[in-house]
Amino acid sequence: MRLVFQCTECGIHYLPPEGLGYGDGSQASPLWCTEHQAVMRELGIAEPPAAAAVALLTARQRAATPPTEERPGRPDVRPSRPARTRRGTRTPGGGRSRLH
Repeated sequence: MRLVFQCTECGIHYLPPEGLGYGDGSQASPLWCTEHQAVMRELGIAEPPAAAAVALLTARQRAATPPTEERPGRPDVRPSRPARTRRGTRTPGGGRSRLH
């Protein structure tokens, strides 16, 4: 079962390797996608351990629960009253006539 994470910086969903480790020996981040993980590493910002643990736990819970099936609504639902439309009640020549 693969875990899907959401980057806290850009919001994209990403799929790291199963063991959360890349081929070069570096660890995948449960908080940041690979691009933002590299940026944070260059800036010297460490991954907060508590936030990483929560993201990992959330991804594991999401993967363990089966997706809920959405029941389609009634295909032929009609409104209970007709739609209100603005119909022109004014005369074509103008609204009021001038009184002399």
